[in-house]
Amino acid sequence: MDGVLVDTEHLWDEVREELTGEWGGRYTPEAQEAMMGMSSHEWSRYLHETVGLRESPETINAEVVRRMLARYEIELPVVPGAGEAVRRLADDGYRLAVASSSNRELIDAVLRRLELAALFEATVSSEEVGRGKPAPDVYLEAARRLDVPASRCAAVEDSASGIRAAREAGMRVIAYPNRHYPPAADVLASADVVIDSLDALGSTTVAG
Repeated sequence: MDGVLVDTEHLWDEVREELTGEWGGRYTPEAQEAMMGMSSHEWSRYLHETVGLRESPETINAEVVRRMLARYEIELPVVPGAGEAVRRLADDGYRLAVASSSNRELIDAVLRRLELAALFEATVSSEEVGRGKPAPDVYLEAARRLDVPASRCAAVEDSASGIRAAREAGMRVIAYPNRHYPPAADVLASADVVIDSLDALGSTTVAG
C-alpha cells in the first residue's frame, strides 16, 4: 500500500523522526532504512530498544499511528494512477489483496479514503502475522485469505524489503521503485519486471 497506492514512506520517516526528537531518542538514516518493511510490533520495539525512546513499544506504536492518521486527514498523497490501476485490474477479473506493513487502522483509513475497499477481497497487515517484510509472512497470508497458491499471485512492490518478501513467498514480482527510497540495483534485478508508472500495470505485466 505505502509507496504503491499512497506516497507515504517519507511521511512514516518524518513522523518517527519527529517523535524521536520529542521523546529523547537518536534518529539516523540507518534507522529509517532498517524500519522499512518492519511490522508495527517490530519497528516500535526498534524505536524503544535501538533508537532509545523510553516509552514502551505499545505507547510508541499508538502515538505514531495517531500522528499518521492526523497527517492523512490533512492530505493523503495518492500515487498517480493508483486508483485507475486498481480498477483496471479488477475490471480485468483479477482478485486483489493488500499485503502491507501498515497498521490495520491505517490500511482501512486509506482504502476508505480512496474508495477502493470494495475491490480488495483481502487486506493483511504485517502486525497480524509473525514477521514483517522482508519475511514472506504477510504475502503468504494474503494468498491464503484469497485461497490462491502464492505461485499464482503477482505482487506490486516499491521497496527492497517488499521485493524480497514477495520473492521469498514465490510470487511474480512487479517492482515500482519508491522515488524517495529506491531499492538497490541488485534488488531490482531480482524482480520479474520493473515499471516506472502505474499506467503500465495491467494484464501483460501481471501475467507475464
